[in-house]
Amino acid sequence: MSLTDEVVDFLLRGESPPADVRAKAVEHIVDGVAVMLAGSRTDCAQKLADYVGERGGSPSSTVIGFGFKSSASDAALVNGTSGHADDYDDTQLSTAPDRIYGLMTHPTVPVLAAALAIGEVTGCSGRELVEAFIVGFEVECKIAEAIKPDHYRRGFHSTGTIGAFGAFAASGRLLGLGELELRHALGIVASLTSGIRVNFGTMTKPLHAGMAASNGVTASMLAMRGFTADENALDGRWGFMEILGHGSDPELMVGRMGNPYALVYPGATFKMYPCGCLGQPSMDAMLEIVLEEDLKPEDVREIRLRAGPNILEPLRYSEPVTGLQAKFSLNFALASILLRRRAGLREYATEFVTRPEVVDVMRRVRTIHDAEIASMGVEKMRSILEVELVDGRVVRRTAEEYRGTPEKPFMGHEVDDKFMECASFKMDEGRAREVLGVIRGLEEVSDLGDLTGLLAGGG
Repeated sequence: MSLTDEVVDFLLRGESPPADVRAKAVEHIVDGVAVMLAGSRTDCAQKLADYVGERGGSPSSTVIGFGFKSSASDAALVNGTSGHADDYDDTQLSTAPDRIYGLMTHPTVPVLAAALAIGEVTGCSGRELVEAFIVGFEVECKIAEAIKPDHYRRGFHSTGTIGAFGAFAASGRLLGLGELELRHALGIVASLTSGIRVNFGTMTKPLHAGMAASNGVTASMLAMRGFTADENALDGRWGFMEILGHGSDPELMVGRMGNPYALVYPGATFKMYPCGCLGQPSMDAMLEIVLEEDLKPEDVREIRLRAGPNILEPLRYSEPVTGLQAKFSLNFALASILLRRRAGLREYATEFVTRPEVVDVMRRVRTIHDAEIASMGVEKMRSILEVELVDGRVVRRTAEEYRGTPEKPFMGHEVDDKFMECASFKMDEGRAREVLGVIRGLEEVSDLGDLTGLLAGGG
C-alpha cells in the first residue's frame, strides 16, 4: 500500500477516535485557541488581517480577535499566522531516534485554523470539529515522522510544508470529500506547500503556519469543485516525499495511522515559554539555578551553555534586536530568566529585548558546541548549563526535559492558566472564562458558531 493510500484510507474510515484521544485533542484545542488569541495582537497578524480585509471575499469564517469574517482560506491564513506568531504553540515529538526532536512540526495550529474556518462553512458541531482536528493532527504527524529527516536539515520548515497536509485532512473530513476528491486535494496541497528556515526570526516564520492552514483549505475546496491533481502525490520519483525529503521510511506510517494516535503516543509538548522549544530545557534549568541560588544579575560572571548543532544552529541570534529574533536566541532566553525569573509574552517584546540591562546580560552568555553531546543523537534536546558566579563557584545543570512534555506534563490547570494569560490580551476575564468553558465542553456543542461568535471580537 502506498503512503497516499494510507492517508486516504484513514480519512475514509470515518471512525470515532477513543475517548482518551478526544480528551487529549480538547487540551490541544484549548492551547491552540489560546495562542491564536494572543498572537492576534502582534504586528504580523495585524498586517495580515489588514491585507485580508482589503481584498475582501465571501465573509464566511471568523478572523479571531479582529471582529470580522472573511473567506475560509483567508480566515485560516490569519488565524494560523496568529497561532504561531509568538512561537507559543505545541510541538510534535518523535519516535525514531534519527528524527530531530523539537524540529518536526507545530501540529495544532495549521490543523485547528483550517478546521475552524471550514467548520463555520459547514455548520459543524463541536464533536465534528474535534474529530476533524484529530484526523488532521494524525496525518500531519505521521507524514512528518515518515519523511526523511533530510527534509528539515536541508532547510524546509515542516510546519509550513507538512502542516498543510494536516490542514487538508481536517478540511476534507469536514467537507465530506470522497476518495477521488481526497486524492486530488492531497495532490493539490502537495504542490502548494512551502516554508524555509531562513525566515526564522521574522514575520514570515509564523506566516508559514498560516499558509499551511490556508493551503489545506484551498486544496480541499478546489477538489470538492472537481479540480484535479495526481492521485498518488506522496509517492514515487516525483512525489512529495522524494522531492522534498529525499525519500521516506514507510514503516513509520504504513499500518500506523491511528495505531496509535500521535496525540497519545508519542504525544506533543505544550510550551511554557513563547519561543523555540529547543531552548526550553535549558531555560527550565536556568530557572532552577536562579531560584535555588537566589541569583541577581550582579551575582553572575558568565553563563555557558554547551549543546549540539541541533540546538545551536536554529537558535542562532546571539544578540537579537527584535522580539522575533529573541525567540531564536539562547542568550536572550537565559538573560530574561536571570533578570525577571520568567520569559513570557511580555518579555519577548522588542522594547524589553533591547534594554541596556538585557543586552549586558546577553553578552555574558556563551554558547559552546559540545561534540560529546552531539554524538548522543537528536531525539532529545540535550544541553549542559554552567553558571559561573562572581564568588568563584560554578553551578552546573544537565538539561534534556522541560515542563509540558510527557515526562513533565502540564496539569490541567496549567493549560487553563496559559489560556487565561493569552486571552487577557484580547478580552476581559469573564469572557475568557466563558470561551474556555465552551472549549472544555466542545463535544456537547451543537453549533460551532457558539465558539467562533465569542472569538470574533477585537480588543
